[in-house]
Amino acid sequence: MRPTLPLIVLAVLILSPAALASTTEVSFTHPEKYSDARLYRDYGRGADDFVLKDLKAHIEKLGKRYLQPGQTLKVDILDIDLAGRYEPWRVNYQNVRLMREVTWPRIKLHYSLEQDGKTLVSRDATVIDQTYLQHGNTYFSNDSLRYEKTMLDDWFRWNIGPKDKTVSY
Repeated sequence: MRPTLPLIVLAVLILSPAALASTTEVSFTHPEKYSDARLYRDYGRGADDFVLKDLKAHIEKLGKRYLQPGQTLKVDILDIDLAGRYEPWRVNYQNVRLMREVTWPRIKLHYSLEQDGKTLVSRDATVIDQTYLQHGNTYFSNDSLRYEKTMLDDWFRWNIGPKDKTVSY
């Protein structure tokens, strides 16, 4: 019976990192009804697949960065309104979003943060950045969602918090 003890210890060591890992789950509720989630001008509503995939990947990356081991973050995106607007009277700028101080990015969401199966926080939030043109942006200018990503970075930093409280950003 002694050989089974090392097998049990090995199984516990293999399974424990999975139990301690953090997870981030992102879902989208009725993206066809979103206010403005298209990178290119379209007279209908809805969302681009690129926008959804890029935002999902970014939120998952932030989850890996900020969640503690054993935590699960579930984010349900309810509405997206990207920064800027298309101005239909500008004929020479068919697919150009013009950024104005009043066209800030906005994402409505519901999130739930759990620790080892126990719900710590569950609430609706509207994430906005009304000063998106007045502060620096760490993303390249060719990143179509740079304002939304910066806004989500700030929201995660304030609401989910860094893994290491001694780290300054």
